[in-house]
Amino acid sequence: MSYIYGTAKKMTVCIENSQHPLIIDSGAHCSIVARNFLDQHFPNWEKQLLPTKAKKLKGSSGKMTSIWKIVQEIIIPHRKANIRLNPEFVVLKDAHIQGFLLGTDYQRMYGIDIYNSKNRHISIGKNKEKKFSLDIYQISTNEPLEELLNELREGQFSTTLTSKQKLNLIKMLKKNRPEFAIGEEP
Repeated sequence: MSYIYGTAKKMTVCIENSQHPLIIDSGAHCSIVARNFLDQHFPNWEKQLLPTKAKKLKGSSGKMTSIWKIVQEIIIPHRKANIRLNPEFVVLKDAHIQGFLLGTDYQRMYGIDIYNSKNRHISIGKNKEKKFSLDIYQISTNEPLEELLNELREGQFSTTLTSKQKLNLIKMLKKNRPEFAIGEEP
C-alpha cells in the first residue's frame, strides 16, 4: 500500500530506466525536485537545464530557493498501459525532498485527481467519462520503511556498527517507531 500523509500520495515511478519516488501533492502549487537528490541519482542532470528566474518558495520545511528547471519524463506503471508524463520540475537548492514532487500545476494539466479515502484513490485523464484509476497502492512497496530511512538520513550511525547491526537497528526503530518522540510530538 502506498504511504499516505497530508495532502500527498507517494508512489514509485520509472525515470531513466530506474525506480524513483514521486509524490503527488495537492498542496504544492508547482512541481519540484531537490538538487541534492538529482546529484545523487542523475549525475548528468545539469545537461537538461532550462532557465528560470530565481525565486524564493515557501514549503513545510521553510524557505527554499529555486535555481533551475528541468523537464523529466516520468513513466507511471499501470496494469493496462504505462502512463508517460513530461513535467517541468523546479530544482531547489536547499530542499530536503527525496524524490520528485508533482504539484498542482501538472496535476491540472494531466487531469490527476486525488480522492481522499482509505487508500487515497488517484485517477488521471481530462475527459471525466474516460478517467481511470491509477491503482497506485498495488505498485508501491516498503514505503513506511523508505520514509523511516528518509527521516534517518540526517542522523548518523556509529562507525563501529557492522552493516548487519545497522540493519537490525533500523528494523528495531521501524518496529518501535510510535514509541519514539519527534520534533512536533516530544
